Amino acid sequence: MTSIPAPIWLYDGVCVLCSGGVRYTLRHERDHDIRFIAIQSQEGRALAQAHGIDPDEPDSFLFIENGLALAKSEGVLALARHLNGPARLLLLGRALPKRWRDWLYDRVARNRYRLFGQKTSCDMPDPATRHRFTLPDSR
Repeated sequence: MTSIPAPIWLYDGVCVLCSGGVRYTLRHERDHDIRFIAIQSQEGRALAQAHGIDPDEPDSFLFIENGLALAKSEGVLALARHLNGPARLLLLGRALPKRWRDWLYDRVARNRYRLFGQKTSCDMPDPATRHRFTLPDSR
């Protein structure tokens, strides 16, 4: 029997919006199996570069599921399928053309530090979920 790898969320660990999204996901995920990889980690940098994202100036997170890397609005929708709660409303976005969804995603992504803030380092996850995270080596 072949094991299906856990979904991976490559996120910006110093972005307040992204870190808040990770905390929300931990509270509302359905299967509790998503791996969280900070783009600031060695594994995160390599993963970003392999998928055409500059790890020093990230403009998207990735959600990788079943070997398929989904970025921007497609990644958000893939993540939302794993959640319960109000975030499921994001799935209504499927009704919009992808270029419109990505246009909106790009506006938020480009301004996320200004709108939501930026931290100097990644948050340390709760000890109960630490095994699901890859953080920068200094952690």
